[in-house]
Amino acid sequence: MSAIVVSLTTCLSWSSSPSSSSLLFSKLGLGSAAAFRRYCAPSPPPPLLFCRGKLRMAHSIARATLGLTKPAQIDPLKISFAAKEVDVVEWKGDILAVGVTEKDMGKDDNSKFQNSILKKLDAQLGGLLSEASSEEDFTGKAGQSTVIRLPGIGSKRVGLIGLGQSASRAGDFRSLGESVAAAAKAAQASNVAVVLASSDGLSDESKLTAASAVASGTVLGTFEDNRYRSESKKPVSLKSVDIIGLGTGPELEKKLKYAEHVSSAVIFGRELVNSPANVLTPAVLAEEASKVASMYSDVLSATILDIEKCKELKMGSYLGVAAASANLPHFIHLCYKPPGGSAKIKLALVGKGLTFDSGGYNIKTGPGCLIENMKYDMGGAAAVLGAAKAIGQIKPPGVEVHFIVAACENMISGTGMRPGDIITAANGKTIEVNNTDAEGRLTLADALIYACNQGVDKVIDLATLTGACVVALGPSVAGAFTPSDDLANEVMAASQVSGEKIWRMPLEESYWEMMKSGVADMVNTGGRQGGAITAALFLKQYVDEKVQWMHIDIAGPVWSEKMRSATGFGISTMVEWVLKNSC
Repeated sequence: MSAIVVSLTTCLSWSSSPSSSSLLFSKLGLGSAAAFRRYCAPSPPPPLLFCRGKLRMAHSIARATLGLTKPAQIDPLKISFAAKEVDVVEWKGDILAVGVTEKDMGKDDNSKFQNSILKKLDAQLGGLLSEASSEEDFTGKAGQSTVIRLPGIGSKRVGLIGLGQSASRAGDFRSLGESVAAAAKAAQASNVAVVLASSDGLSDESKLTAASAVASGTVLGTFEDNRYRSESKKPVSLKSVDIIGLGTGPELEKKLKYAEHVSSAVIFGRELVNSPANVLTPAVLAEEASKVASMYSDVLSATILDIEKCKELKMGSYLGVAAASANLPHFIHLCYKPPGGSAKIKLALVGKGLTFDSGGYNIKTGPGCLIENMKYDMGGAAAVLGAAKAIGQIKPPGVEVHFIVAACENMISGTGMRPGDIITAANGKTIEVNNTDAEGRLTLADALIYACNQGVDKVIDLATLTGACVVALGPSVAGAFTPSDDLANEVMAASQVSGEKIWRMPLEESYWEMMKSGVADMVNTGGRQGGAITAALFLKQYVDEKVQWMHIDIAGPVWSEKMRSATGFGISTMVEWVLKNSC
């Protein structure tokens, strides 16, 4: 009889000897056979199979082989960025991309450009650029772009990229980079230059931000997740990007290097969220976190807590959610300590890590429930681990950072949490579960308690927590909840630099009345009205009063329905926030 593969890599042997059984259960993260029986009861014992004359156990725990799907190993695209001060007419390459506002596209009575850069290019091209832009009805509106092959200058093609009425924010320049990437992919270009038609009005700091955002947008715009395709798409051929007219020197080079690190982290986060639940189990997510710590072991360490350790820490809220799944929970803790010095401040980033959310007994049903997309319910975890990767590369001084994820699945089985159950969090507070589909906050409760116990000064949690926040803010904006004005100002300033959209929401204390239980300290959901606020108020119960705390609901922007892919939202802002807190 052929064997069934039951672990991440190999078949597990079943033996009656104490040493063999101890090895088996330590591999599963259970510690002992007794722990296994307690965790799985009252489920019947797994069936036994014979494999080449030896007794084998068929088990579904951590079965990342479900569907026989394995992601392909694809080498990341490497693009070199350089800041240059050269004449745009003389630059040689495949595409010269010019970012233009609607004002830049203004023409005089003779239908000639008034903007100096466009005027110079048009004169060298004998008026063909002006003529072509008119024929294409290109006016510089945001989202517009046109690439024209014209002889007469060093570049093979000239691209005009619309920036709208004005361009001053990081998001504007990141969009420019994404449009440049799209043009490069369409033309199979290897070398591209980017220049702003009007950069004189930008301060030196704004020029640094613009260059960094263009670089980030270009890298992220070229990214395609082809790991699960049977046939790879034609690879992107872009190799180098020159950024013209925004200055040169070590500060700008440092900023471009920073953009490279953060973009790499965002791609890592996107790949985590894009991975299906039959591949990215809690065990595999923990493995990916450990890999990040190993890559930057000079500053990062990893601690993965198993069920027995979580029980010792009285994480009843987290383990209650995890109890129904055959894929065991893994509590992830990465710690960053700066090289060569002590930290003046301690921070924590906590991410919701539901690798799949069925809703539990309150199962997700009906149109719009999006159960098929619930692999992205660990988007908060991806943001936290992506930030850890970037911080490991950048190595900011003077700050210690804890990256925490309570990873598990919310499934349905005879061992699972039921509506009406009362569970107890690590701080002793009791919760009446009136909806098993409000599970993320239950895992975050114990994770926030754990984070505060690390002695941190500030903690931010990121979670795909409520549909109510998406209804309030739409698919592109995250909602931030905090009682601290200082922390709110820090994060909003960081989001301005990153270009990610975050809006501060009210933390209306009177709504806590909706969260009261008749038999426990609280219920886990207060109904539809003000659902994003009551969810935040619930989390607040598990944060030490001395710790500054913010909850960011990323349920909307974690996923792009247009691209049908993850966005990596939150990583850029969290990295920027950590750097703002470093000395």
